[in-house]
Amino acid sequence: QVRLVESGGGLVAPGESLRLSCAASGFSFKTYAMGWYRQAPGKECEFVAAISSIGGNIHYRPSVQGRFTISRDNAKDTLYLQMNSLKPEDTAVYYCNTIEECSGQGTQVTVSS
Repeated sequence: QVRLVESGGGLVAPGESLRLSCAASGFSFKTYAMGWYRQAPGKECEFVAAISSIGGNIHYRPSVQGRFTISRDNAKDTLYLQMNSLKPEDTAVYYCNTIEECSGQGTQVTVSS
């Protein structure tokens, strides 16, 4: 079955960086567009970034544009999110998915001094 396992989250200070990974299995990863989504406590799930199946088309939410970079390695069935210059408002559980939905295990990112 479809399995998406996020990792790489943690507690960092403002201005620091994290790299999230998402290991995919159970489906043909290379044929799917993928996205990162996040949900902060008490807030709705929101789109962060998306990448087309072969990586030629990428989109970001405006608040992360220029700070975050989404990428993928189709040979490894893995999706990445490089997050630089992190801000407290980036604090949330981050999810990878083929649809716009915050579901699954997720990985917690906390940005705090």
